[in-house]
Amino acid sequence: MVLLSLVASHHELDLAVLERLSSDTHAVGHEIVGAASSISGAVVLATCNRFELYLDVDDAAHTPAARAAAAATVAARSGYDPAAVAAHLHAMTDTDAAEHLFAVASGLESMVVGEREIAGQVRRALTAARRDGTTTSDLESLFQAASRVSRSVEAATGLGSAGRSVVGVALDIAEQNLPAWADVRCVLIGTGSYAGASLAALKSRGVGEVRVYSPSGRARAFATARGVRAVPAGADLADELAGVDLVVACSGAAGAVLGVDALAEARVGTSQPLTVVDLALRHDVDPGVRELPGVRLVSLHTVAQHAPAEHAAVVAARAIVQDASYAYEAERRVREWNPAVVAERTRVLGGLEAALQELPADLRDERSERSLRRRTRAALHAPTVRAREASRAGDTAAYATALADLAAIAIPAVQPA
Repeated sequence: MVLLSLVASHHELDLAVLERLSSDTHAVGHEIVGAASSISGAVVLATCNRFELYLDVDDAAHTPAARAAAAATVAARSGYDPAAVAAHLHAMTDTDAAEHLFAVASGLESMVVGEREIAGQVRRALTAARRDGTTTSDLESLFQAASRVSRSVEAATGLGSAGRSVVGVALDIAEQNLPAWADVRCVLIGTGSYAGASLAALKSRGVGEVRVYSPSGRARAFATARGVRAVPAGADLADELAGVDLVVACSGAAGAVLGVDALAEARVGTSQPLTVVDLALRHDVDPGVRELPGVRLVSLHTVAQHAPAEHAAVVAARAIVQDASYAYEAERRVREWNPAVVAERTRVLGGLEAALQELPADLRDERSERSLRRRTRAALHAPTVRAREASRAGDTAAYATALADLAAIAIPAVQPA
């Protein structure tokens, strides 16, 4: 098995490119597994600032074909040329892929270093793969390890404990143009997990009034469950913005929910400042609204320019991530290489037990049999330990020698008492 990750993120690509790559992510994993027989599993991690594929490939020799199949599948969904998709997706394998995912889950690759939301997004990516039937035991192990590493990083460094998030940084930026939080009137667009995180951040700051608008009509249930009001179903969003100080948009709908012309018309006759925070990758709000008088737009690009990071904590976190990735890869090799060791041990010990069982009861001696079992296990012990240590170290030559030593051990001859 080879772990292959294909990664595109805000570090290298414009968010508009990431938006297109992330089209129909719910179908991509299943289609990738069906695209090549060498790919037995896939987990898709798509967030507001990254698009990543984690693939379980059967052999290192098949990774180029697997990469091409994945790029072709994403291209068909995004409308990009397959060659362009392949160029956008940076490939990593095994230890490098594990280290990258561990860093992502720990918030080290986020716009806001140490953000909290990403750990949950990593868990949900695995849950989605389970639902779609595209996960494997190796991918399960990898993503569960990533969650453990994320918790270890937070416990050891404090990253994430301050509650930093994309939402938090966006609201810090927005605060400069708002009245006191208790006086802020806000409309929240969206009802998904990101909208829930946004509402929690708004409440923690003491926002006086929050109303929820949903393009899909789910605002009432979402708002009722969280103790806020919903914009009535079917209402025109622009009409609901009269007297509003802040709009936080994170619905992820296909296309802008609030356009320039609609907002311009809604603001006729008012000079009240309006701050719009658009956290949706696909732009819930037309970016052109920033040109309207009195309107300030805070986007993911704005967040990226203002995101903080603490150098010492990040250095310590990366050391934890690197150590964890090496340990994970070592244990993965042990699991992958161990069956041959087990087979040799089973051959010898199983053969011994079979031979002992064939002896007539009146010719068996319990003390002699215990001694024979003890000597046999002692003979197997040293090469078994050497094989597993070589597996952990990735030393193929030492592993082969230890395995050959195990294969050379004959089934002990059983003599009647």
